[in-house]
Amino acid sequence: MKAFKNLFLLCLPFLFFGCGPYSFTGTSIADNIETFQVNYFQNASDLVEPGLDRDFTLALQDLILNQTNLSIVNSGGDLVYEGEITDYRISPTTAQANSTAAQNRLTIGVNVRFYDKNEPEEEFEQRFSFFFDYSGSSQLIGSQKDTAIEEIFERITQDIFNATLAKW
Repeated sequence: MKAFKNLFLLCLPFLFFGCGPYSFTGTSIADNIETFQVNYFQNASDLVEPGLDRDFTLALQDLILNQTNLSIVNSGGDLVYEGEITDYRISPTTAQANSTAAQNRLTIGVNVRFYDKNEPEEEFEQRFSFFFDYSGSSQLIGSQKDTAIEEIFERITQDIFNATLAKW
């Protein structure tokens, strides 16, 4: 038993430090990366929802602030996120016998350009989107709309985070 305890204590540092930089959020951020900036995401979709651009920009900033030790800056960031909201649409997904929608879907799409001043080979431009389904008999207003947008933004921002900082 004592030999097992000694072996465990000997191996314990390797569990935390043996595999290079790692954090419990799954990020793999180089030591020379200290700052990030999120430029304002303009709403370029055909259907413009007021405030959507501001809310998305803030959601992405908040996610990165909460899941990393990076500092946010207005310009000159080590990492730069920019882009535009390209899609905001409501479409029926299933129909009923009386030619009405049984279920509708809100879809939001965002085009993201990511820049890394220390590792330009990591830069990319990519489209991210997600959706929220709701009953065709209800209108997407009030708290239901807020919940839908919040869930979509949570998924899209996490996908952006994974693509840029977790390298998934």
